[in-house]
Amino acid sequence: MDDFDSIFERAAARHGGAGAVEERLYKVKSTRQLKAIKDDRWLAEIAKRVFQAGFVWKIIEAKWPGFEEAFGQFDVQYLAHLSDDDIDNLLSDTRIVRNGQKIIAVRDNAIFLTKLQQEHGSVARFFAEWPSDDLIGLLEVMKKRGSRLGGMTGCYFLRFMGKESFILSRDVNAALIGMGVVDKAPTSKAALQKVQAAFNKWKEESGHNITHISQVLAMSADG
Repeated sequence: MDDFDSIFERAAARHGGAGAVEERLYKVKSTRQLKAIKDDRWLAEIAKRVFQAGFVWKIIEAKWPGFEEAFGQFDVQYLAHLSDDDIDNLLSDTRIVRNGQKIIAVRDNAIFLTKLQQEHGSVARFFAEWPSDDLIGLLEVMKKRGSRLGGMTGCYFLRFMGKESFILSRDVNAALIGMGVVDKAPTSKAALQKVQAAFNKWKEESGHNITHISQVLAMSADG
């Protein structure tokens, strides 16, 4: 497995230098900043990523003000108690993309978040305090307890909320395979543990956060 400096050098060579790579890195929020995010915004971001999965992202972005209105500004308690009649009304609401399974997922994920509120005091506290050296554990919780939050959807949700995270994109997987961290796209628990261990090592040796390491890995891959 290559050290992070070597990976960064490859990324810089392919993307116009170190400065150009640095400019493309996402800002990661601190634990304190994450805790300040209201719980409705966590649910809103979950819903956005669920609706964007397998769909044209620009369409969801363009319609998003309508989503906010239709889903009551993503009030967690309100959406957790949607009735079947409420769901039926949303299925005919032209302000949103009328996908029945994804609409129901909003209710299911609101229920998931109400449980996090009960267990941790707030949704924000749960996500903010989860350690970055066990991201695969967080993704597993989201997959098991949430709705449609497995795979890339959960990763994108964390990334856009500003939570330190990796995304196992095609390019990131190619870089991991090329360095022998895994021998194919990681899906098993054992393979994901190897990926987490590699990210933890690169973070320790470089001082970069996992989000930035993930981006640099993607930029370092042949493409």
